[in-house]
Amino acid sequence: MDMSGEQHIQLPQQATWDALNSTAVLMACIPGCEAIEQLSATEYQLTMVAKVGPVSAKFKGKMTLSDVNPPHAYTLNFEGQGGIAGFAKGVAQVQLNAETGGTLLSYQVKANIGGKLAQMGARLIDGVAKRTAEQFFNAFNTHASASASTAPTTPRNQQT
Repeated sequence: MDMSGEQHIQLPQQATWDALNSTAVLMACIPGCEAIEQLSATEYQLTMVAKVGPVSAKFKGKMTLSDVNPPHAYTLNFEGQGGIAGFAKGVAQVQLNAETGGTLLSYQVKANIGGKLAQMGARLIDGVAKRTAEQFFNAFNTHASASASTAPTTPRNQQT
């Protein structure tokens, strides 16, 4: 399965980078996420519940960051096991570019699945993956917008 997209995030590039690397933000935004733990500067352990058609499973997985270039880009490798439901693994390339009014986040994902999930059919899997990505980015944008609107403002220098 291949997927790509772009999202405008209403935060400056560094703040978007920080949010994408915050376990609290990720846990709040990843659909079905039950736990996320940072194991090292580039490794995370994740537990989430996912439902694909009639198959619902708890996945335990690992995410590893590589090619890290703060605050511009990284590659995210992921793999997860869902018991008899199957497995998922893949790679996502994430890039952040500053733009007027915020940051443009671009992503490209390549993923493979196996087990009962793979038997569901590519169209169903693709639909669930796209919906999950949309839910994540909607939650991330809402979270980012809320944090941007509650951030303290710095007064401008005034001359008298």
